[in-house]
Amino acid sequence: MQGCGGRLAMASVAAVLIQAAAAGLGHAQNMSQGDAHPEKPPRDLADLSIEALGDIQVTSVSKRAETVMDAPAAVYLISREDALRSGADSLPELLRLAPNLQVAQRTAGAYAITARGLNGDPEAQNFSNKLLVLIDGRTVYSPLFSGVYWEMQDVLPADLDRIEVVSGPGATLWGANAVNGVINITSRSADETQGLYLQGRGGAQGRSASIRYGGLLGQNGAFRVYARSARLDATETATGASAEDDFHRAQGGFRADWDLGGGEALTLSGDLFDGAAKTAGVQEDLSGRNLTARWRREVEGSTLQAQAYYDHNRRATSGSGAFGLDTYDFDLQHAFARGRHQFVWGGGARISRYDIRNTPDFVFTPSNRTLRLYNLFLQDRLALTDNASLTLGLKLEDGPYDSAQWSPSVRFAWRASEDVSIWAAASRALRVATPFDRDVLERLGGRDFLVGGGDFQPEKLTAYEVGARFKPGAKALLSISAYYNVYDDLRSIETTPATFLPLRWGNGLQGHVRGIEAWGEYKVRPWWRLSAGATAMEKHLKFKPGSSGILGVAQAGDDPRRQAFLRSSVDLPRGISLDADLRYVSDLPEPRTPSYVELGGRLAWAVNDRAEVALVGRNLMHDRHPEYPQGTDIPRAVSVDLQWRF
Repeated sequence: MQGCGGRLAMASVAAVLIQAAAAGLGHAQNMSQGDAHPEKPPRDLADLSIEALGDIQVTSVSKRAETVMDAPAAVYLISREDALRSGADSLPELLRLAPNLQVAQRTAGAYAITARGLNGDPEAQNFSNKLLVLIDGRTVYSPLFSGVYWEMQDVLPADLDRIEVVSGPGATLWGANAVNGVINITSRSADETQGLYLQGRGGAQGRSASIRYGGLLGQNGAFRVYARSARLDATETATGASAEDDFHRAQGGFRADWDLGGGEALTLSGDLFDGAAKTAGVQEDLSGRNLTARWRREVEGSTLQAQAYYDHNRRATSGSGAFGLDTYDFDLQHAFARGRHQFVWGGGARISRYDIRNTPDFVFTPSNRTLRLYNLFLQDRLALTDNASLTLGLKLEDGPYDSAQWSPSVRFAWRASEDVSIWAAASRALRVATPFDRDVLERLGGRDFLVGGGDFQPEKLTAYEVGARFKPGAKALLSISAYYNVYDDLRSIETTPATFLPLRWGNGLQGHVRGIEAWGEYKVRPWWRLSAGATAMEKHLKFKPGSSGILGVAQAGDDPRRQAFLRSSVDLPRGISLDADLRYVSDLPEPRTPSYVELGGRLAWAVNDRAEVALVGRNLMHDRHPEYPQGTDIPRAVSVDLQWRF
């Protein structure tokens, strides 16, 4: 799926920021003494209790607040402190912190990211398309093909509150595409990002600069505005030549929060970006904008939330293909308790309108269409005892191509003791048909070569999971989970009887994937923390009787069987901190991509409570290495990072 384009003027955003920053330098200290909270640097390790990590609340598993220890799913939390200490400067690199994700860099700006396998095969026109990604409640996967354009997604790491990564299906609450996992990215409220923040980075392989200013809106509101630019140099080919895949993007936006009183709150946020990405020297222009409004009311154990957003994306290659996509989404949900029951119910509608500029050899028929997706869901958490609960959920989803589909789930959680929790789950999830599955036409030499499957059905998953969490003392936290995923109707390439061509999309693959995931943290000393994690996976797919078998089962994904990481974070005297991250990824079997071990690190010096300078390194053990089949070689990169807070 290629395309791109459009240009957005960033000058107005920059002008607002410059004006706000100039004003802010004069009264930032006064503002910090008001109702809003001033910008704060990340906490040191002495302030981070391992025991308290299990009591941090997450919302992605049940769409309501619950502690990590009590959540009946394999959920990993990336905190703001983790993100800043990692030195990562892009969203995909931040996601490498999650042990239950597979992150592979394809080019300077493009990534393949998935959970529990099926990371796709671009050579077979298959992509990583079974992961739901949300940024502040806004779904960012493309309804054109169900995948994520990662080079079009960005967050300012300093504004990040947390990233909740759930491996395993979440379709009962989140709907289409929440098949193998959910990534829920949440930014901090505006009153937590007050004052002026500046960041600059430069070195091998890239440069970035960010500016953000936050202020007050009367007595009950706060705002922030930001601008950010990033440029990534080209990666390399296997011979060491430039891959001509350099990338750049400029982005700006705002967020405003109001406390309306009576338990009511209102949030408005928006972003716009403009950039370009090259593939083998061919440039695609990227642009987009979004606007989100969210109202929330919490009264006497009842929470009502309404959210609406608009999202526009465009990609265009000069003289070639392009697409523009506009999405309008409305969502309503209500949570309340009745006796031993905790209910969450809601529904929503998403309308996506696209317009594609076809090329002679790559055609969508029709070239424009309006896609409508409606959903209703209900979940009931029943307290069986004071320490055990049973959660039943059901979602009804009606998409543009298929009849209404049901996604049920059942989850059991038992707090065996204060330091031990055990959970189990069974769920069903779907990846619904998209225009790329139904409406695409590829030509080769003027002849129809591949056509969309007019009867293509949703890809289906039935998942079984068990897991446990342990707090063996105040210094350690351990999580372990196992899963057995049964897939049916996975997409395959089928032939036309008698004539062979054209090929068409079908649902000829099925099979199962099983695996285990484990991670934990240990506080060796008040100033030294260790984190470790590992995953192991076995994939057994096969073709259904009567399927063509073309391209083999590897077309569903070329996934590593093993992954492991070890992370060390140390606070040294005089404001110096040292973070190191060692990661191992086993070989990708077909087509084969070698295994690798890589080291990343960050050495930082907090000059004072407002300024910090850091030396950041990535891929320090090799000059370069590939991470994905047909991808480029990712080189070593070292940079200097400067941050100021006023």
